[in-house]
Amino acid sequence: MPIPPDDIRPGTLYVVATPIGHPDDITLRALKVLAGVEIIAAEDTRDTGRLLRRHGITGRLVAYHDHNETARADELIQRLHDGASVAVVSDAGTPTVSDPGYRIVTAAIAAGLPVVPVPGVSAAVAALSVSGLATDAFTFIGFAPRRTASRQTLLERLSSRRETLVFYESPRRVSGLIAALMEALGDRPAVLAREMTKPYEEFLRGSLSSIQAALEQRPAVRGEVTLLVAGSDDTEPANEALLEKSLAEALQKRRDTTSDIVREMAVRFGLPRKTVYALALKIRRAAANDENKAET
Repeated sequence: MPIPPDDIRPGTLYVVATPIGHPDDITLRALKVLAGVEIIAAEDTRDTGRLLRRHGITGRLVAYHDHNETARADELIQRLHDGASVAVVSDAGTPTVSDPGYRIVTAAIAAGLPVVPVPGVSAAVAALSVSGLATDAFTFIGFAPRRTASRQTLLERLSSRRETLVFYESPRRVSGLIAALMEALGDRPAVLAREMTKPYEEFLRGSLSSIQAALEQRPAVRGEVTLLVAGSDDTEPANEALLEKSLAEALQKRRDTTSDIVREMAVRFGLPRKTVYALALKIRRAAANDENKAET
């Protein structure tokens, strides 16, 4: 049975959160707004159409996604100026949070049009709430850059942050992200949330290396992924002496490259690669100085 419209205001843009998986994870207010607006701008009209039909709602759907966002935003702003009410939704969760919606929101604000949030589900907050990691402060990163150099620069900047870090990633690239995180941040506690609120919902908890090992046992990783990583504890490692001893022995006795040894030790001791690399250079310089003194 259709839900009667809410008090929908003409010329208003509503930013409406929708479920990230389970279709019943939607607020009563969101349903009323979707039933009452004149236009629903959807990232995928097929997905949104299924959600609306489940709740007995009919409405005018228009496509609003990454490929047509600029042109469609201009059209919708004009409709808002003409007095139409518009709701913007993404495929899942809250629009504009790593999803389309930013351009129309900023354009509406610039035009002096009212923009109203209709809050609800967010994958980042849902995963954080059950992660067991610190929730008093967190940094939402969203999707890290795909290019290796750009991603590494970002992660190194984040290495000293003390709050929990929240990433979105595709199932195909999550293994690469975890490897980059271990190299930049060390082997920290983490949680991988997959397919939240869906029948195959899963949470992998442990160190980054243990999560990586679990994923490597699978033929493929499927479903939407949210990855949370513990922040830096900002303390000197208690096993620093053991690290220096192990690193010095490896550099002296093994034929592996310095980079390979550093990568291995960073994972073993749960430290950022750049920290271990700096110590390796220090050890190398000290060894070279000792050789020079012996020769003279």
